[in-house]
Amino acid sequence: MSKVALITGGATGIGKQIALTLAKEGYDIALNYRTQNEAIEKTKTELENCNIKCFAVQGDVSNFEDCEKIVKETIEQLGQIDVLVNNAGITRDTLLMRMKENDFKDVINVNLTGTFNMTKNVIPYMMKARNGRIINISSVVGVTGNAGQTNYAASKAGIIGFTKSLAKEVGSRNILVNAVAPGFIETKMTEVLKDEVKEEIAKNIPLKRMGTPEDVANVVKFLASEESSYITGQVIHIDGGMVM
Repeated sequence: MSKVALITGGATGIGKQIALTLAKEGYDIALNYRTQNEAIEKTKTELENCNIKCFAVQGDVSNFEDCEKIVKETIEQLGQIDVLVNNAGITRDTLLMRMKENDFKDVINVNLTGTFNMTKNVIPYMMKARNGRIINISSVVGVTGNAGQTNYAASKAGIIGFTKSLAKEVGSRNILVNAVAPGFIETKMTEVLKDEVKEEIAKNIPLKRMGTPEDVANVVKFLASEESSYITGQVIHIDGGMVM
């Protein structure tokens, strides 16, 4: 029986690439998205072309009841959840002095509370199976901070603390909990940057380039695999050496 990976925010960008990479490894995929659009349909088709089962499930990770539904429907459709990738995230960047209360709350609710909501609902199934992988998408900003991103940095730093604490709670049940912390990755979020800004960013990265979604997905693939069976509670930086 194929293993099943549930990926939040999986329609585009890093989430989509993680889904495709795991699908090519033979995982059946539950693809969570918040709003119906052409991207989710396109991604679903691409995944099905990998000759695996793909179930697209709508839901807002910041809503606990939605997360209950996402997990329940995934179990009903695909039979199990072996890997949970908490990838869904948003930004509301601005300096703190200009930041509205909802700009802070919205980012925390999706990025951090969403990680709690999904994990809380998946953990009982993994505990019963005495096996599982939970991979949380954090950010180097959660380690270093970044001006104009107090909300985002707080959410991603919280994910790191969440990851380490949960790893200690569930390790005895063979559930591994790790995080990855991408740096500057070529996605729609970085496409809007001017070329000179991208060049300046690259100068400060030892590898002299931005990363790709594939760079992130390959590490997630490793953490989901049996090859990572003695790794838990870790934060793996995927940033070209930007943070050492």
